[in-house]
Amino acid sequence: MAKALIGYMNSDLRTPANLVAENARLRARVGELEALVLRLSEENDNLTAAQAAVLLDEASLQEMQPA
Repeated sequence: MAKALIGYMNSDLRTPANLVAENARLRARVGELEALVLRLSEENDNLTAAQAAVLLDEASLQEMQPA
């Protein structure tokens, strides 16, 4: 059990420095990718809303046309 607990501690001296650096780099990259997903999701929502508005305008114009 003690070995399992030591594995979760950042102060474990047995962990090579390159693994710690790689872990930090990967965590930063995950943060960047999460921010990108959020930004793209918001952009997609905005584009969807804009397209819906265009379609509604076209539909209302067609309803106003004489038959």
